[in-house]
Amino acid sequence: MKHYARSVEETVKNLGTSAEKGLTEQEVRARLEKYGKNEIKEEKPVSAFQMFINQFRSFIVIILVIAVIISVVIVHYLDAAVIAVILVINAVLGFVQEYKAEKSIEALKKMASLRAVVIRNGKEQKIDAKELVPGDVIVLETGEKIPADARLIKIVNLETQEAALTGESVPEPKEQAVLPETTVVADRKNMVFSGTIITRGRGLAVVTETGMSTEIGKIAGMIQKEKAKLTPLQIKLKKLGEILGLAAIVISALVFFVGVGVGEPVTEMFITAISVAVAAIPEGLPAVVTIALALGIQKMIKKNALIRKLPSVETLGSTTVICTDKTGTLTHNEMTVRKIYSNNQIINITGSGYSTSGIFSIKEKKIEPKQVELLLRIGALCNDAKLTGEKIIGDPTEGALIVSAAKAGIIKDELEEKYPRLAELEFTSERKRMTTQHSINNKKVIYTKGAPDVIIELCDRIYINGKVERMTRMQKKKILEMNELFAKHALRVLGFAYKESEKIEEKEMVFVGLQGMIDPPRQEAKEAIQRCNTAGIKVVMITGDYKSTAEAIGRELGLKGRAIDGQELDKIHGLEEHIEEISIFARIDPKHKVKIVDALKTRGHIVAMTGDGVNDAPALKKADIGISMGITGTDVAKEASDMILTDDNFASIVNAVEEGRGIYDNIKKFVRYLISSNIGEILTLFIGLIIGLPLPITALQILWINLVTDGLPALALGVDPKDPDIMNKPPRSPKENIINKSRGIRIVLVGLIMMLGTLTLFRIYNPEINLVYAQTVSFSVLMMFQMFNVLNCRSEEHSLLRIGIFSNMKLLGAVGISIFLQILVVYLPFFNKIFNTIPLKGADWLYIFTVAFVVLLFDEVYKFFTRRYASKPEPKQAQPEKIGVRSLGI
Repeated sequence: MKHYARSVEETVKNLGTSAEKGLTEQEVRARLEKYGKNEIKEEKPVSAFQMFINQFRSFIVIILVIAVIISVVIVHYLDAAVIAVILVINAVLGFVQEYKAEKSIEALKKMASLRAVVIRNGKEQKIDAKELVPGDVIVLETGEKIPADARLIKIVNLETQEAALTGESVPEPKEQAVLPETTVVADRKNMVFSGTIITRGRGLAVVTETGMSTEIGKIAGMIQKEKAKLTPLQIKLKKLGEILGLAAIVISALVFFVGVGVGEPVTEMFITAISVAVAAIPEGLPAVVTIALALGIQKMIKKNALIRKLPSVETLGSTTVICTDKTGTLTHNEMTVRKIYSNNQIINITGSGYSTSGIFSIKEKKIEPKQVELLLRIGALCNDAKLTGEKIIGDPTEGALIVSAAKAGIIKDELEEKYPRLAELEFTSERKRMTTQHSINNKKVIYTKGAPDVIIELCDRIYINGKVERMTRMQKKKILEMNELFAKHALRVLGFAYKESEKIEEKEMVFVGLQGMIDPPRQEAKEAIQRCNTAGIKVVMITGDYKSTAEAIGRELGLKGRAIDGQELDKIHGLEEHIEEISIFARIDPKHKVKIVDALKTRGHIVAMTGDGVNDAPALKKADIGISMGITGTDVAKEASDMILTDDNFASIVNAVEEGRGIYDNIKKFVRYLISSNIGEILTLFIGLIIGLPLPITALQILWINLVTDGLPALALGVDPKDPDIMNKPPRSPKENIINKSRGIRIVLVGLIMMLGTLTLFRIYNPEINLVYAQTVSFSVLMMFQMFNVLNCRSEEHSLLRIGIFSNMKLLGAVGISIFLQILVVYLPFFNKIFNTIPLKGADWLYIFTVAFVVLLFDEVYKFFTRRYASKPEPKQAQPEKIGVRSLGI
């Protein structure tokens, strides 16, 4: 039986301890030996060296390493150096980004490294929390962090802030009653948990679990079991690399045997075959992808999104579902009074959080807050919290009352000076109310606040429009109805009363009114969810709050779909069959979050999970991309995540998704560019040999083209401006390949045009009579084909004229540099000797540019007919009705 399902006496007996004296030193030593220290165990971390070596494990990189070795063996040091430099740059960039990526367990360990006040041998002593064992009796005081999971023995007004563990947005009042064994973590009110904070009161508790057995420890174990996953981009590039690598081996072998078969020298054909293999593999691809992702990270930092792992940039762009915590993410994590019931009227108050700006209104008509001055004054004076700037010290509920009064110009500090407190009766969970006595205009006045049903039973009169009247049964019924109405819309409601009395007593009082408060949603989060709907991204709220509260917030944010709680979730078999219709999960445990992410991934979704608490860490790591909060997030959440929001703003996620989509589009652009260009080179060599022509270009010329064209131009495509309509399109299918069928056909057609143009010019220039001249022309036209091709690849749909020739000046600069370098190779005597070229005439360049321009003309015509005959897009799906009852505007 769980300890929360036992009485205090049974728990103490079961743990073999004493509530008054605690354990003896001998018992502590024996239990330390049995249970171990109160700390989070750590898995052996991946060494920095191993992390660096891991950068070389992809198939495409292994092929390139082999190419380097062969190039060295056949004394082609220049080729070897170029490929090696590209490989090292790629590895270093990847290593730097991921070096500190696995620190989740360290952060959890720090949370357990606390000091604890414990009773041993009947005496209080302060010890390192690591030395705590089950059966230790710990002393709990306001402001302290709890060092282990423990069953409460004695409490005085004890409340704890458990948002980091359970997601609950308000402090949890504690009690000692025995609970059912099926009670979820968030409702175990007779327990306190490691890592949570005491916000009010004091008490004693007996330690029940330490180290890895605590709720935090269980989360640590879940994180440790979670294996690193490949992102969609990594999977696709891995597959592409394997295909290209195998194709390179097959093609280079064919070139070698065909060349030898037609009479070419064996040595020359061997070198050419190696060059073809290098040409077939876009060796710039890993580096260009890495650099493009790194540049994307810099863009996202400016938009308050800090990316911890390079591939996460692309994952964001393919996200189909965002699972988000409510407290502090969609909401402010600051209780705010939204409605007042006084003088028989509902009064709305605008504003959010602890800002003292707000307007009082009735049915959207502004009123003077003097009408409710007494109600607001009671809330401010019968109150132990403090407002400093826009920060509350103390209970968030009491903080909300101070702020609502401040919106009417009633400042608590000024009131306390004018109306000093003379006496008080503290709030307790049994009494459900708090009372203070003040000196007001030489009279002693009592102010009381608490649960409305309790307060109303203390009152026999009511304050209406400045007058005190005898309370009727109908008035009492109306007040209770308003309390229920507010509560249905997830408002936390308090009642307020007063009386003049020399004694501090709670009877025959005057009822003044109700104040209803909630942790309100962020306006920017609401707008961001609307953008997600337009972009085809589903938003799912996952919270530890009660279902009614979650539904109210969900309605206001515009979430669509069912709401269920943790108990309902446990009863669902085959969650993946129902997951699409659910948008709100309430009273959720950490294990539930992982289950939800698993169900969504089973349905084929790319899942982003946001969170800030310890309880979010397993799901953050399980999701395709984990997003933690930078301001309110715990260290555990940050270290388990792939991305950190530096402003804790849900809207920043949507901005990051937009950037991610743009970056993926750019990756597709330069993959298309690199492969179509390389196919053009391979076909030129292969078909040329088959039809009996001499080699149109030499091995070193092939490598030069790869160096000049696969570098700067491809990289400049990585910073191409994104499509303005990118967030009006649905997420791409996670199963979509980087090179799909239509894109593959287009790539081959472009390669064929390059081959035909190059071989035609090569044949025109009579290679049998002047081979070097013809090869120089072929060399130059093949290079120029790729310069026009890079302009093609800026868009698959739109004409270059529409997207703007000058909208990417970096690309034009890269093309200019590449052409300049080609001219140097053709005209400088030093390079003539190395690359076996000769200077060309002006007319030669006219032919070269004219033939190469054909590839741009072809693609523009292809785009025109594709747009013209493309099927019309389906209309957007109508949005379903909002869930739940009509909103009160809460």
